[in-house]
Amino acid sequence: MDALWAAGWRHFGHHFFRYNFGIHAGRVMRVLPLRIDLKRFTFSKSQRRNLRRNTALDITIGQLGVTEESRSLFERHRLRFAEGRPDRLEDFVPATAVASPCETLQLSVRETGRLVAESYFDLGERSASSVFAMFDPAITAAGLGIYTLLKEIEHSLDLGLDHFYLGYAYDGESFYDYKKRFQATEHFDWKGIWREFRNE
Repeated sequence: MDALWAAGWRHFGHHFFRYNFGIHAGRVMRVLPLRIDLKRFTFSKSQRRNLRRNTALDITIGQLGVTEESRSLFERHRLRFAEGRPDRLEDFVPATAVASPCETLQLSVRETGRLVAESYFDLGERSASSVFAMFDPAITAAGLGIYTLLKEIEHSLDLGLDHFYLGYAYDGESFYDYKKRFQATEHFDWKGIWREFRNE
């Protein structure tokens, strides 16, 4: 998996893909695969605030296992999207660990026992890759989408990994811009080289 991610590949479910151009808001835009160099990474002040704000939440990280509670959360989450609304959770992650083409972990966030956010990320030998995240849209102040990503990064740091792959963003303004706000981020130039990313 490490070699595939390093060459700009992604996967949703059983489908592996990569593309260097996409269409967003009716415009053709260049795709930027992004990753974090974990050896140089530090959390920003706002990211540390997000982690502190959510310390009362219960976090579990374990083997992939989509539940009915997961699907119910997905149905609420998908309504956030005016464009490109996702259809099924299984389009992003298989229902079970056995069905996954690689090791996939499930990060669940609960508030007083209720599932309020969940994310999925893959593990390689020296890197990890974020796959999909969802949260209850009724809880906006907590920044749960960013929170799950921060906890994935934190787990990758604890494992001593080299890189954390954020996925794709666009070379231009889009709903993926949150991926550009992490320190020590690099982008793939589609010529085999990862270069330092500057969010200007």
